[in-house]
Amino acid sequence: MDPLGAPSQFVDVDTLPSWGDSWEDELNTSDTAPETFQEDTIRSPFLYNKDINGKVVLWKGDVALLNCTAIVNTSNENLTDKNPVSESIFMLAGPDLKEDLQKLKGCRTGEAKLTKGFNLAARFIIHTVGPKYKSRYRTAAESSLYSCYRNVLQLAKEQSMSSVGFCVINSAKRGYPLEDATHIALRTVRRFLEIHGETIEKVVFAVSELEEATYQKLLPLYFPRSLKEEYRSLPYLPADIGNAEGEPVVPERQIRISEKPGAPEDNQEEEAEGLGVDLSFIGSHAFARMEGDIDKQRRLILQGQLSEAALQKQHQRNYNRWLCQARSEDLSDIASLKALYQTGVDNCGRTVMVVVGRNIPVTLIDMDKALLYFIHVMDHIAVKEYVLVYFHTLTSEYNHLDSDFLKKLYDVVDVKYKRNLKAVYFVHPTFRSKVSTWFFTTFSVSGLKDKIHHVDSLHQLFSAISPEQIDFPPFVLEYDARENGPYYTSYPPSPDL
Repeated sequence: MDPLGAPSQFVDVDTLPSWGDSWEDELNTSDTAPETFQEDTIRSPFLYNKDINGKVVLWKGDVALLNCTAIVNTSNENLTDKNPVSESIFMLAGPDLKEDLQKLKGCRTGEAKLTKGFNLAARFIIHTVGPKYKSRYRTAAESSLYSCYRNVLQLAKEQSMSSVGFCVINSAKRGYPLEDATHIALRTVRRFLEIHGETIEKVVFAVSELEEATYQKLLPLYFPRSLKEEYRSLPYLPADIGNAEGEPVVPERQIRISEKPGAPEDNQEEEAEGLGVDLSFIGSHAFARMEGDIDKQRRLILQGQLSEAALQKQHQRNYNRWLCQARSEDLSDIASLKALYQTGVDNCGRTVMVVVGRNIPVTLIDMDKALLYFIHVMDHIAVKEYVLVYFHTLTSEYNHLDSDFLKKLYDVVDVKYKRNLKAVYFVHPTFRSKVSTWFFTTFSVSGLKDKIHHVDSLHQLFSAISPEQIDFPPFVLEYDARENGPYYTSYPPSPDL
């Protein structure tokens, strides 16, 4: 407590100027930017919005000193990290905070958990764990960092919090590049305020002196303070600006536009027969997808009159068409299901891809788009050896992929998918799923049966993949702990480096 009459060390967020109030006259000096936009002017995906700007504050200072509904603490999976943000929060909150944290039993990367603020001016502390950054796992790191910000904001919304003070979640020891992380932080908050702005009054970004310049540089891209600033910021937006909620999407979504759709440029008909050609000039209409006389080709295949090389060439062209469509189509609705994602590596150093069966509402989604999304995500993964972990945990009949879809997927994908797939770990199978898998791998596809490993518990899975290398859906951990006991007993999480 402050001595009687002494000024408080805490800072009331209502006294801080908003980002919208920080407008400077120098932004009005350019004659190249318009006062108003014409109808045909390209607008930024992050439009000038005075109301949203009024909710955002950039403040150089210690997040622990903010007097707001909740502040954010960035920590490790055990919630024991010793970084400047955490140490300041622990010191000011008092010893009761440590006792409260022990009840949470840790926090997984990307999750958000709540405690009281105790001796802080903030009523609550929202604890979250940012990802460890490695360039080869960049996509997974981006998704995890997005989850941190999104889950914090969602928790604030659910608890009817009027103000939230964010620290910079990507702590230095976890190695996340500051500028890349700031893009994710700002666009996630921006999209949340666009959708749920009525539920929150203030979002404060509390930054250090080293971080302030990066935030000052990037805030205009996502929170332009005038039409002029929106216009001037547009060229500096990154290629990937996320989906409607700011969530990162798989790169390379550019659409190639040809002056004469349906015709190769520069008379390169012969090159179009190559295996690696870019076929993005092909239209999406039915006629453009035709590939000669399909019935005749199938008849020749059955008669054995097409050579193996010709079959491979035809299959490659067909796969390229699927890949081009996958790269040009908006698949954000499928991505939002979080049914397929990259995580770490197995004990042999091979990439681990996770499929969450419960997150696939088969009867509610376009399965052709699901196939496109699989190709979009997996094309660059399958160039090297990889393994699949399929969580069958708590699935229902509405989540089961039928054999026709799986056969189509197996037939469509490139040969590299099959050659470099080294194992499929089928976690928490049922008797029915084991029987179905046996029939499918015996009678529908070849070369897959020996790669299937049915795994009844996470303990078995960890003989092939370390637990630190997999991002588990919480319900999988809960189910396995209930059925087989918590895995931490035999596999304690490694301490944060």
